[in-house]
Amino acid sequence: MKIYLSFILTLAITFSLSAQDLDGSIEQFYPHLVKLYKELHQNPELSLQEKETSAKMASELRSLGYEVTENIGGYGVVGMFKNGPGPVLLIRTDMDALPMEEKTGLPYASTKKGTSNDGKETFITHSCGHDIHMSVFVGTAKMMMDYKNSWRGTVLMVAQPAEENGLGAFNMMKDGLYEKFPHPDYAIALHDDPFLPAGTLGYKAGPLMAGVDMMNVKIFGEGGHGAAPHTTIDPIVLSAQIIQAYQTIVSRTLTPTDPAVVTVGSIHGGSVHNIIPDEVMMQLTIRTYSLDVREKIISRVKEISENYSRAAGLGEDKMPEYWIREPFTKPLINDAALTDQMVNVFKRNFDDEKLVEVKALMIGEDFSAYGNQERQIPISMFFLGANDPDFLKEAKEKGLDIPGLHSPYFAPVPEPTIKTGIKAMTSFAMDILKNQEVMMDGKK
Repeated sequence: MKIYLSFILTLAITFSLSAQDLDGSIEQFYPHLVKLYKELHQNPELSLQEKETSAKMASELRSLGYEVTENIGGYGVVGMFKNGPGPVLLIRTDMDALPMEEKTGLPYASTKKGTSNDGKETFITHSCGHDIHMSVFVGTAKMMMDYKNSWRGTVLMVAQPAEENGLGAFNMMKDGLYEKFPHPDYAIALHDDPFLPAGTLGYKAGPLMAGVDMMNVKIFGEGGHGAAPHTTIDPIVLSAQIIQAYQTIVSRTLTPTDPAVVTVGSIHGGSVHNIIPDEVMMQLTIRTYSLDVREKIISRVKEISENYSRAAGLGEDKMPEYWIREPFTKPLINDAALTDQMVNVFKRNFDDEKLVEVKALMIGEDFSAYGNQERQIPISMFFLGANDPDFLKEAKEKGLDIPGLHSPYFAPVPEPTIKTGIKAMTSFAMDILKNQEVMMDGKK
């Protein structure tokens, strides 16, 4: 009898969800979300400066009935809703924007300027689509409340600062995210994708995004007059030789099947035309999927730098100096079982042509931190198509460039992107927290 009643109530809950029509609920809430999206787009804030954005996320969650806590690890926001016994699910969005000028020409384009964390004035824009992420996040929070009779457990809606500089998740964890709130059993997120048509979803089990290191290498020399280079040890020429040698690390040190990137993104040295300086600073980004490969690359960077310095005639007191930023952003590895569950949910809710299996990328994402704590949990992130399907078709036919993430021309198509994201995230979340066994007395 107990099993029979459980079955009947489960059917009733499923019917209730179907009757309310998720698509219709999203459609009804969309005018609020597009207004929110444009407001966020026009008022971007840099990493570690998300004061107004976090206040907006807190206000939205609070208005929906979530128990909201602000200022976790900086401007982090957590909205919690306990809906009976069951798993704890963390749903994460990021909030920060980029120090660059928008060139989309949109009527709601950002013209905002601010001061970067190193004191420089800069334009600011959401060229990575975190405004899309937040709009989907708020929409999902609304749907989870509207359909709370269809699931059981606890939802943690986490609005994270400082994803772009890799400090946000780390700071929230350091501030006790998993101690101050129920420890999640699962964590899920999405990222918009300019190379997928709006209305489509990208998925991949296993490795999705690479681990990220930011490394500074200071090369020393012996400066002097630019017209008398023979009296110097030129650190600029030495740096050029070292940079060329770095390019052999991946191609000639690693196994060809190990994905990795070593890029020198910045080099600074000297002050005027005719003086050879005493030192040069290089800034590297290193991308890997394996901790062993990571250590091998860092070790090889040091070996090359030091051996070239010795070959140039420098003594041991002038060997290169190194700095590696903490925290290290670990690779984002989607849990296979959780991702398979996600794909099955998507197949039930979207046409097959809307689902695309994607390849692993060498960009980084600190969402990986939510799964890589002392008690590891399954995590999964999916890609949300964000571009105009007609433009993508034309670009493919004519060989046109497609503005990607961090491009000043990146312009998501809001309506189909946001609606698809909410439907996908809500369906996935409810499947994780599905209410399978509810007794007549309310106990499981």
